[in-house]
Amino acid sequence: MNQEVQTMSRSAGTLTRADLAETINRKLGFSRVESLALVESVLAHMCDALKEGENVKISGFGSFILRDKKERIGRNPKTGVEVPITPRRVMTFRASQNLRDRIANES
Repeated sequence: MNQEVQTMSRSAGTLTRADLAETINRKLGFSRVESLALVESVLAHMCDALKEGENVKISGFGSFILRDKKERIGRNPKTGVEVPITPRRVMTFRASQNLRDRIANES
């Protein structure tokens, strides 16, 4: 993984859009405004695809997968009362084997 990204994410505890834009700024020489616009554009494109019902796969990183969940009966853990859970669409992330290997080798 990029050493600069690792350093930024470790110091802050969370990798943010600004961190990604800063890396683009340093590595590719785009201005800070252009770098942030690029990050926002990529994220907006991913969101639009997911809204349209498409899965998003980033080779070597992972896949954002949409799943439709059916209606089911749930239970309030505090009271034990059964309540219907409405059908909904959920998004899951499945890391690629490459990402899993990189994370496992870092620990």
